[in-house]
Amino acid sequence: MTSQAIAIDPEDPVLQTAFGTELVRQMRAFDTYGRLENKTNAELLDPFILTPERKRDIPIVANPDAAVLDRLGAFYNTIAAMIEKECNLMASPVINLSAEGFGRGLIIVGKLVVMDRALRDVHRFGFASLSKMKDEADKVLSVALELVGHHSEVAGL
Repeated sequence: MTSQAIAIDPEDPVLQTAFGTELVRQMRAFDTYGRLENKTNAELLDPFILTPERKRDIPIVANPDAAVLDRLGAFYNTIAAMIEKECNLMASPVINLSAEGFGRGLIIVGKLVVMDRALRDVHRFGFASLSKMKDEADKVLSVALELVGHHSEVAGL
């Protein structure tokens, strides 16, 4: 990213939610070399936000880099962790991508697929705001928990 202003307010209430806390935890877990250690939570999550200016800076066609793949993984790991907390069953995110950034994202609980997403243009992965990102995660979470509730025998395998 270019040196643009931080798009997240450090006082944003989403940072204090279970989703925000878990996403920060997941991002810090990907930081094996401690390069992000001195960043605030808002600075850490800032690359998830694609303002119109940032979106213009990203080419239409490109391969996703390691930082984008880490963010994608952290987002789906966060949702999986929240599913685990709600239903006390292990949830596993599975992301299968081509080098060009096309593929599929799954979250599996037991033998039950609770999320199946087609992933396209992963190099442009991001959200308009932190609240829109949380809304998307909440939608996936509610559908996943409903599926686990309806098919608990399969989810428990």
